[in-house]
Amino acid sequence: MKNVLIVFGTRPEVIKLAPVIIELKKYPEKYNVIVCNTEQQKELSNQTLKYFNLSADINLDCMRNNQSLAEVQTRILSELDKIFDKFKIDATIVQGDTMTVLCGALISYYRKVPVFHVEAGLRSYDIYEPFPEEIMRQMTSRVAELNFAPTEKNKNALLKENISEDKIFVTGNTVIDALFCLSDEVLAKASSFFNDINVDDKLVLITAHRRENHGVRIDRILDAIEYLVKEYSDHTFVIPVHPNPNVHDKIYARLSKYSCVKLLAPLDYPYLVYLMKNAKLILTDSGGIQEEAPSFGCPTLVMRYETERQEGIDAGVSVLVGADYDKIIEFSEEILSKPKADTRLTVQNPYGNGKSAQVIEKIINNYFLASSL
Repeated sequence: MKNVLIVFGTRPEVIKLAPVIIELKKYPEKYNVIVCNTEQQKELSNQTLKYFNLSADINLDCMRNNQSLAEVQTRILSELDKIFDKFKIDATIVQGDTMTVLCGALISYYRKVPVFHVEAGLRSYDIYEPFPEEIMRQMTSRVAELNFAPTEKNKNALLKENISEDKIFVTGNTVIDALFCLSDEVLAKASSFFNDINVDDKLVLITAHRRENHGVRIDRILDAIEYLVKEYSDHTFVIPVHPNPNVHDKIYARLSKYSCVKLLAPLDYPYLVYLMKNAKLILTDSGGIQEEAPSFGCPTLVMRYETERQEGIDAGVSVLVGADYDKIIEFSEEILSKPKADTRLTVQNPYGNGKSAQVIEKIINNYFLASSL
């Protein structure tokens, strides 16, 4: 039996690793799965685990108020190092591009423990877009023994960086698996949560939180959203507001006065899925939503200037609009001016078919079998 450490700290990591955890736990004779939450997003990550009937074996409580990136990194590295003192770890699984991912990869490398990177090979090739995630994922690729690339484009990015082809596997994205892991009961509760909000054919979902959109960019985004709110007041604009004051305070100052705008606290994963499923249009700077929205046929405007998820742009399921006032309005009006039925996307989701975790488990099993020869 192999001791497999799975490290995460944020809600998106939980969502995308939950299917992998569930799949590995089906084989207790092969894997002892040790689930570690750095609690980079303490409440959101633990909350989301519960919806998959999972819990962490180890909680690190690594966040403090107003930490710098260097302070966060130092604390996570130090706490993770203690785990390797306590357990004999045979492999570490990380997902995506957060500080937790980089630290999990670095500590494993220092201990000469193989790293398996879920969602490997996403690239924008701009080290400040997204910041600091772009560098974190590139650095993780350098030490990963197995790179689980969601798409061929991601595989090709890794090959261009001289990552050995025998370390790269195209698996699809586990975020699609996660959509199918939610029970009917959980989704029914999500529906009842929005009883006081008009969830109909005129629902617009908006999320904005990324660090590179703080400052003047969020002002331009809010200028465009305020215009849309005034012009399409018969629509309902739902905005789960990130708690970061750089975002939170500006959104409330600008939009709280409009009756058609519903400002909510950050939503649990099933509630966000419910809104995506029912939205007429999504405006977002989130990475995960770019991948999930195509499963529901919802047009998506990506409020970023670069995206490491180019497949959705190429497939026509999303449009890159940045924080450009004119582009946000132009492409939004193209959707909002028409009935919802006329704007649905029929393109297959380019990010996966919901069986990625099964593929990943087989690759991991084969890796351990080969290494024991």
